[in-house]
Amino acid sequence: MYQENKKIGLQSEREKEREFDDEVIEVARIARTVKGGRRIRFRAAVVLGDRRGRVGIGVDKANEVMIAVNKAKAKARRSLSTIPIIDETIPFAIDYKYRGAKVRLMPASEGTGVIAGGSVRSVIELSGIKNLLSKIMGSKSKINNIKATYLALKKLGLLYEMKKDKINKNDKLK
Repeated sequence: MYQENKKIGLQSEREKEREFDDEVIEVARIARTVKGGRRIRFRAAVVLGDRRGRVGIGVDKANEVMIAVNKAKAKARRSLSTIPIIDETIPFAIDYKYRGAKVRLMPASEGTGVIAGGSVRSVIELSGIKNLLSKIMGSKSKINNIKATYLALKKLGLLYEMKKDKINKNDKLK
């Protein structure tokens, strides 16, 4: 009886895993100099999303590539955020700066598709946005670009909630 319940729990965990799509953005070999020479490790950057308005990013390091990727996926799962999607696009334009990376995300009309550069495209597509215009400025670092995009979408969600609350308060006053 106990093992049956345990199996059911494992199945629900697997279903949760299948619910999200992931994309490995970058795997980099990084070296650290120590007394005896160099220590080689690997850094992985992963984007995780359900294509229905939830997306997360994770960056982590390990001695082996697969371990680094799995650790980054776990971090991405913990950092999931909900993004407002209206008519398959974002509600309004937003600019965001993270370190050297500047990202501009703009809503697009239906049928436009996702017009975005490499790493930004991955974040946008895995979040479920179908129509969007974007521009990356300032940085060619994939990790900074995905972080800037993720944080811009997160800020967009907060601003959208604030505007929605403000509209609801105005309606109650009338």
